[in-house]
Formats: sequence, C-alpha cells, structure tokens
Amino acid sequence: MNARLFRDAYGVPHVRAESLLELAEAQGRVTARDRGDQIQVEHWRAQGTLAEHIGRDGVAWDRFARSARIADTARRASEALDPDDRAWVSAYVDGVNAVLPEARWPEWAPLGILHVTHLLFSDLPSLLWREHVRRALGDAFVDVFHADTATGSGSNAWALHGSRTSTGAPLLAGDPHRTIGIPAVYQQIRLACPGVDVVGLAFPGVPGVPHFGHAEKVAWGITNAAAHHVDVFRERLRRTESGEVQAYGPAGWEAVASGEEVIAVRDDDPVAAGWIETPRGLVVAGPGLGPGFGPERPGYEVLAYSARFPARATSDLGTAALRPLLQARSAEEVAAAFGRWVDPVNRVLTADQDGKVLSLTAGRVPETGATARRRSRDGWEAGVEKVAWRRLPPSRAIHDCAVDANERPEDPALRLGHAYSPPHRARRIRTLLDELLDARGALAVEDMHDIHRDTLASSAVGLLHHLPAPGDAAVSARAHELAARLRAWDGRMDAASVEAAAFAAWRSALVGRLADLPALAALHAPHEMGPVLDPWFDVRARIADGLGVLLAADGPAGPLGIDRAAVARDALEDAAARDGGEAWGDRHRLEPQRVLAGVPGAAFARLPRTGLSGDTDTVRSTATIPGVSDVCSRGSVARWIWDLSDRSRSRWGVPFGAAGDPASPHSLDQHEHWLDARTVPIATGWDALTEEHLP
Repeated sequence: MNARLFRDAYGVPHVRAESLLELAEAQGRVTARDRGDQIQVEHWRAQGTLAEHIGRDGVAWDRFARSARIADTARRASEALDPDDRAWVSAYVDGVNAVLPEARWPEWAPLGILHVTHLLFSDLPSLLWREHVRRALGDAFVDVFHADTATGSGSNAWALHGSRTSTGAPLLAGDPHRTIGIPAVYQQIRLACPGVDVVGLAFPGVPGVPHFGHAEKVAWGITNAAAHHVDVFRERLRRTESGEVQAYGPAGWEAVASGEEVIAVRDDDPVAAGWIETPRGLVVAGPGLGPGFGPERPGYEVLAYSARFPARATSDLGTAALRPLLQARSAEEVAAAFGRWVDPVNRVLTADQDGKVLSLTAGRVPETGATARRRSRDGWEAGVEKVAWRRLPPSRAIHDCAVDANERPEDPALRLGHAYSPPHRARRIRTLLDELLDARGALAVEDMHDIHRDTLASSAVGLLHHLPAPGDAAVSARAHELAARLRAWDGRMDAASVEAAAFAAWRSALVGRLADLPALAALHAPHEMGPVLDPWFDVRARIADGLGVLLAADGPAGPLGIDRAAVARDALEDAAARDGGEAWGDRHRLEPQRVLAGVPGAAFARLPRTGLSGDTDTVRSTATIPGVSDVCSRGSVARWIWDLSDRSRSRWGVPFGAAGDPASPHSLDQHEHWLDARTVPIATGWDALTEEHLP
C-alpha cells in the first residue's frame, strides 16, 4: 500500500494516496485507528446488536433498529450501487477490517452507519408527536407545539459573494447543530490523491466528506431543509390463527411481510424482537404491539404506524453522491453530485474560485400533499401505496449574501415541509452580516467569528412582552424588581450574565406552569410509540418549543382557555423566589452524550466544568430544554469557514478534539476554542505536517 498519513498540530489526519480506491482504504484505516470504538458502536446500532455489547440499556434501540430494518435497508442499498461506487465503499471497509479484524465489517456497514445517522433526523418523530396531540387534545391543536414562532435549535450556514469580501472571492461559513457527542460526531480529515484534495468533516464510519468540504477550487456546506420526506400511515394489524400478520389496506385485509428475531443481551436473557412491513412502509410504532412487535393474539386488532422511508422505498441512501463530491471542481459539479442525494433533504450552499455561488435543495421528497406533511394518513385510503418523487427546483445563483437556518423559505417552491425552525437565527445572521458590511465595507474570514459567537436571544423579546405591567398590584415587590431587570436586559445569553440566568429561570417557570394546567393534562398520558422516541414526547420540551404560541392571545392555542396573564405572573413569582443572583454560566454547562456509554473498558475524557454562553435559538447554539434542564447536550457540533481565495486561510473546529482516544493529547485540544466559539487554522502545506505510520 502506497498511501501515506500525515498529522497537523491538532492531530487531524491528512491522507495522501495514488488512487481513489487506495484513498478510500486509507481513510478506513485511519478512521479505525482514530475512532475505532466509536464506529463499532455505530455499526452495532445499525445491526441492532447494541444490547449484546452494553446490556439491557441497548434493548430499546435494538428493537427499533430491527423494526426499522436498518441493516436490511443498508444491504439493499449496497447491492444497488453501481460497480464503481460499490468498489469504493468496499475499499473503505477493507481498511477498517485491516485495523480492526475482530470487527468483521460486511460491505454494507458504512451505509448502515449513514442510515443510523439520519433515520431520526427526519419529520417522523414530529409526525408521531402530532398523532399523540391529536389523540389527547384534538386535531385543532396539532400545530400548537411545533410552529415557526416557537423557539428551536437548528443549523446555520451563510454565503458571501466575492463582491462582499475583502479578497474578491466567495466565503462560506456555518455550523451544524446536533446532539453533542464525545467522541465528536464529525471527523476532521483531509483526503488527497490525483484529482482529489479535500479537507472536510466526515462521519466516522462513512467514506468521503458528505456535508462540509473544501476542495481548493470549490467548497460546500449544508443545513437541514426541514422538508417532509417520510410519509407516516396509520395501520390496522391483526394476526391470523396460523400466525400470519395481516394489515388492512385499500382492498381489505392483506398478508404482509414480517419476521421474528432474537436480541442477545450481555449478562442477561435474550429478548424477542420483530418487524412488519406493509405495502405502505415499515411499522415503527404504535399502541398494542407486543414484545415480539406485532398483534399477540389471533383475531385481536391493533393500531400501529408505518413509515415510508425514502431509503427503503428506493433502495438508495444517497451514497452515490459521495464519490463525485470528492472529485468536484466547480459549484455546478457540487450541485450535480448533490443531485444524487436522498435522505435527509438538505439545503446546500456551494461556491468556487471562479466566483460562482449557488444555493440548492437536495434530497428525495415524496409528492404526497399538505395533509401528509401535517399528520399520518390512513393505510386503507385509496392510493396510499403509490409514491411519486418531487422534482426539486434548480440551483439558484447568489450575487450578494445568502443565509440558511432551517427557516421557512421565502420561495414557495422550496417550502417542502410543514413546520420549520423559527426565523430568529436567520434574521439575526442577516442583520449581523449587514452591520459588519456597513462597518467594514467587505468581510474576511476573521469577521465570521463575530457571527459564530453571537449570543443575542431573539425570541426573548417576544416573551418579555408577557411580563406583568409595572403597576400590577397582584405582583410582589420582589417580582416587580425582577421584571424591571429583565426589561433592562440586553437580551444576550452570556455566561457571566445574571439577567440571562433570571430570564432562563422565568422561561422555565412558564413552561412548568403551563405543563401543570388541566387543559394540557391529557398530553402527559403514555404515548405508546416506544422508548426510543421518548425524547420527542417530553411534554415540557414540547411546551418549550411552542411557548410563544401558547402565550399568544390569538392563534391555535386560543381555545385551550389559558389565562396567560396569570401564568406569566405566577411564573415570575416562582423565578423571583428562587433568584439567588447566579450567572447563566453557573447553570448552563455542557453535558455531552457519552457515545461509548456501557461499552466494557471504555474510558472518557475529563471535561473542564466551564459555563457556556449562548442558548437554544442564539446563533451561538448551546441548546437547553427550558422547564427540563439548563445544561447543554445539543448545539454546534462543528464550525467551519471556507475561503475560496486561499484554502489555507480557511478555519474549522469541533468540540473536544480530533482524537477519539481520551489518552491522546488531541482528544481535548480544540475544546477551549469551541467553548469560545472560535476555530483553528487548516494546515494545507504537506511540508508543514508530520508524517506517521499508516496502520
């Protein structure tokens, strides 16, 4: 093997090979070395064998993975790849197996990890939540807890045409928001061979650089388009005397595919699992499903929910986009590569050295209408088994600035979903760009940090309108004093801010007061959609999402009869009684997800206890769940700034560091930069790197 491995000052791997296949194998090797434990856990999740390694805590996920047929879908997608793409993925797997022979990865393993990464990064959980709301409160209230006026986290990306930069070449920047895991969800890497030289953020376990990359002459970045791409169906299921599972479809009762499996559990007895696939989709949730995942008694009918995942329906996970992305040399070629993307639907910003900047939407969107975007359809409705895929609009040239932050698009042709993130972050980024341009005339890489670190809580303005009036005799003097402080507050969620902590306390008290109202009591009933979906059914978290709607004088929450003034007043008293003068950073700390939790022998880096600036809907995303917890476990999982004038001026960063091993000096050497919303330089000169043995 002629591939060579180099490292920069932050331990980021730079891999150089003589062919694309050799490069894929080398990427597999270095990933297995740097993130071996992490990619094994993700492979177990794809297989539905997590419990075999970590015990009972993995059973719920394994059952879901089996019902969602993650591994089988990955196998199908692998078999459907064209020979060149399949050989490229296979070379990556060969690299992993060369370093981790005990792993014995099958050829489809990277596709399984790609599927796991995106399966719940869809509108499936929200569609099922709306079903719960519909059952509990009625159809009229389905949109109360997930509206564009709510607070919410998401991803950011922005682009500047060369006419707006100091170099005359485009700039791209942004940060994806996900669950913050340790080791980090993204892997910084450089991949080079004849015709390819890309620095970017890879998913450990998946070849290539799917989301964020800079290939010298062209660069790209994405945000989630918040599009509807998973159709959900209500299914009537029953079991016959012979044990066959049937579903009620448009033509009546029909036999469906099903299977029963056994999940091995470390240090415990095995448990039953199963799967059901109707002509509409895979059954993933529902009340009445027994331990084997189906109707337990013959003749007994149950209601369940199936999902038509694009990857399953088309045997395509979008893997065919990854190799062309590495080879792209222009914005048009990046757009063409993303034309093969499937799931989830993303907004893409791309720019090249010739000065072209493009905005486009990529992915597979079913043409099933507004009703399917809002709620499930009946599996026995005529025509539900047919699906056509929407033709997405062509890319659009950008001649000034563009911002994507999961907000509702202005162009109706791009409104492909039902609910979007609130417009606060997008508006704030546009405002910051305008202010910086007015002050400096043209912008450079360093100016992007001013956007990344912004902590203004735009949604706070709307909430503060609900504070009791200064002369309200029903409010205590202590509460009036707190209200006065909040009115004078600058709205910034800075770690040192006492007022930011007071605002957060009042906001959490608002959520708690609303959650305890009799009008919303039915929401607290068991959702019966399965434990994997519990985070999406946390009533307080959903109330926090819909806080602005619930407190609005008009709108869908009106018929609930909420005494908004009393709720705001009582919440203010609650916050005032607990106000101890602490700063936001005293309560707002990082608690990342431990990716290797439960794995025997796993070690974890010891993180400094540092107060965080930012919040859920600030550009500097360090998300909380008001009414549940002020700690952060979701937010910016990377920051990137791509300069098309000179890649060596570009910057990037991840929480923690490039290494997955906590004993490595590079496991935490970027963390202080991330805490301050800063980035580190990208080394591009091979002579500035240190060569080491490629395993």
